[in-house]
Amino acid sequence: MQNLDRYTGRRVLVTGAGSGIGQATALRMLAEGGRVAAADISEDGLKDTVAKAGPNAERLSTLVLNIADEAAVKAGVAAAVETLGGLDALVNAAGILRSSHTHETTLDAFNQVISVNLTGTFLVIREAIPALLRGEGPAVVNFSSTSAMFAHPYMAAYAASKGGIQSMTHALASEYGKQGIRFTAVQPGSISSGMTDGSGASRRSTGPGLPEDADMSLFVKLAPALGDGFAGPETVASVVAMLASDDGRFITGTEIRIDGGTHF
Repeated sequence: MQNLDRYTGRRVLVTGAGSGIGQATALRMLAEGGRVAAADISEDGLKDTVAKAGPNAERLSTLVLNIADEAAVKAGVAAAVETLGGLDALVNAAGILRSSHTHETTLDAFNQVISVNLTGTFLVIREAIPALLRGEGPAVVNFSSTSAMFAHPYMAAYAASKGGIQSMTHALASEYGKQGIRFTAVQPGSISSGMTDGSGASRRSTGPGLPEDADMSLFVKLAPALGDGFAGPETVASVVAMLASDDGRFITGTEIRIDGGTHF
C-alpha cells in the first residue's frame, strides 16, 4: 500500500468493521492516520479488528452495534461522535446476504435483509448527519452492489436492498450537496469478504449460501475478467478511502463499480 496520510486528523465511523470490506476499510483509514470508530454486531469481529490494527489501535475505538435497531443506532452513533470528538466521514459497510428461491422466501426473511441493509443504512446516516454537517469535508460512502444493476439469481431481497441504497445515495447527494456533505456508493462484485464466506475459489463453485439445487449455469456472467477469481477486501477499501478523502472532493451522487470487469 502506498504511504498516504489523507486521514491524519480525520474522524471516521465505519459500520460492518468486524470483518471483510468494512474491516479492511477501517484498517486502511487507520493506516493513513485517521481516528476510527469501528462498529459491528460481532464483538469477536471487533476484537479481531483491534488485533489487526497493531500500533494504530491507539486511534481506534469499537462499538457493538445492530444497525437494524433504531434505539441502538441513536445511542451508538452519538457515542461514536462523542468518542471521536466529531465526525468527518461515514462508511456504511454493514450488511447481510441471504440467498434462496424467491418463491420459497418468507416475508420475515425478505424483511430481515431490507431491515439490515437498507433501513439500517438509513438509520445510521440519519443519526450521523448533524455531526457531519459540523465536520471537515464531510463524506458518506454507502455500500450498494453489482446486484443493484445486474441480475444475481436467488438474491432478490439483497438486490432490492442494494438498489434502494443506490437510489437513496443519489437523493441524499442532492439534498445535502449545498450543505457540503458528499454521498457516494460503491458496487463491489467478485470480492472475498466476511459476508460471502469461504475463499474466492470455493465461492466460484458454490456461491454465497445458494440453494442446494441452484442452477450454476446462471452464474456464467458473474466471473471477473481480471485475474484469477475473487479479489480481496482491500481492493474495495482503497477505493472507499479515496472517496471519503479530499481526493474525492469532486465526486458525489454517483457509484463506482469494483468487480474486476465481471459486468462490462
